[in-house]
Amino acid sequence: MSAATDEFVNKNRPRLLDELKSFVRIPSISTLPEHREDIERAAAFVADGLQAVGMQNVALIPTGKNPLVYADWLHAPGKPTVLCYGHYDVQPADPLELWATPPFEPTERNGNLYGRGTADDKGQMYMHIKAIEALRAVNGTLPLNVRFLVEGEEEVGGASIARYVAENSAKLQADVVLVSDTAMYSEGMPTLCIGLRGLIYMEVDATGPRRDLHSGLYGGAAPNAVF
Repeated sequence: MSAATDEFVNKNRPRLLDELKSFVRIPSISTLPEHREDIERAAAFVADGLQAVGMQNVALIPTGKNPLVYADWLHAPGKPTVLCYGHYDVQPADPLELWATPPFEPTERNGNLYGRGTADDKGQMYMHIKAIEALRAVNGTLPLNVRFLVEGEEEVGGASIARYVAENSAKLQADVVLVSDTAMYSEGMPTLCIGLRGLIYMEVDATGPRRDLHSGLYGGAAPNAVF
């Protein structure tokens, strides 16, 4: 299967790259209200891409801010379900003078594609969609069940997706979540990140002596609040 999918990718490489470039050209900057129409265009681009590769129940989900994009393909009974996550919004491109080429005109240099969003997170997220296309083209089907949930607020806190996930746990049931908004240790070294940073809040109450005690005199005898 790997050789066949590699052949599909190599044969279609110019088209696949052109599609990604079209996606990157959309300045979907979520931190700037003047790019609201670009946010809508980017969300529609993702939805159209999912529809084109045969995903089902594709939906643009309105929120209090930027739309979510949902899709699924659930025709592999008894097989695991993968939930693919990504985001279509990007950060502003400032300072512009540090760009060698325009940030929203993707440019190939030395085997790399430069443009705002190519690595955070349009490139990786769109790769998931194109993987679906390749697998279906080669095998006529998918080896497991797939859901997509793509957001447009990752760069501004992700409040809408947090609310949606909490309210739609049954709809989003999956055995594993695939997130490619991470990093590689070095070029040419595939990297599997199995954990992401998060936030844990706690309050610790420590009790001890009412004044400082010199460890040379009291160490070992007086209780230490650290312990």
